[in-house]
Amino acid sequence: MDVSSYVLLSQEQALKRRMDVVANNMANMSTAGFKRERPVFRDYVEEQPENAVDAAKRTAFVLDYGAAHDASAGAFQSTGNPLDVMIDGPGYLSVEAPGGGTAYTRAGFVRVNGAGELTTAGGQRILGEGGRPIAVPAEGMATLSVGKDGTVATADGAVGRIAVTVFADERGVTARGDGLMDAANGRELTAAETRLVTGGVEGSNVEPIAETTQMVEILRAYQTSMKLSQDMDDMRRRAIERLGKLG
Repeated sequence: MDVSSYVLLSQEQALKRRMDVVANNMANMSTAGFKRERPVFRDYVEEQPENAVDAAKRTAFVLDYGAAHDASAGAFQSTGNPLDVMIDGPGYLSVEAPGGGTAYTRAGFVRVNGAGELTTAGGQRILGEGGRPIAVPAEGMATLSVGKDGTVATADGAVGRIAVTVFADERGVTARGDGLMDAANGRELTAAETRLVTGGVEGSNVEPIAETTQMVEILRAYQTSMKLSQDMDDMRRRAIERLGKLG
């Protein structure tokens, strides 16, 4: 295989990766708290000093550097549950990850399990200040509420505060594949810095029209790449036929 074929192959692999990311975005357009992703690519330029033509001495390949998520906020979606919360601003809810450790989410579905602890819709315990679970006394269930600063209270007083954690570099926040995010070196916001909207959750920030447009662009780019590949194959075939006649 010559260099031109490798270049086209790297382009087609990048297009496949882009299509996978866009398809995942479309599949999660109704997922609460989902952040659309975009692939990150970089050109790798290889010098070819043996080429006689100066313009052909630089060969550019496409390298896949993974995907980065768009941290912009989604729209508020009312759920009718006064305990559900949407973070108004940056940050993530801290939850106890399956298997231990801490994970993060923007999907603010809040439930109370049999032990009186606040959990997500998936059953992960929601962590309060200092990484501690928030437990509600049985006698306070009827008057349970969540304040704008994350304070969880009953008629008898506060029982804890939902922690919101921010990260200086959003590129370090990565999807785990189970609806939660992994990240490190976060900072818990204080009560004065925390802003929660209750009674609903944050919707996905995926824009269906934009993603559909991207799908069409990717398809056209792939068709162009395939046409170039076919043209190069035809050119080689004709060259071989001519060389055969000369021989």
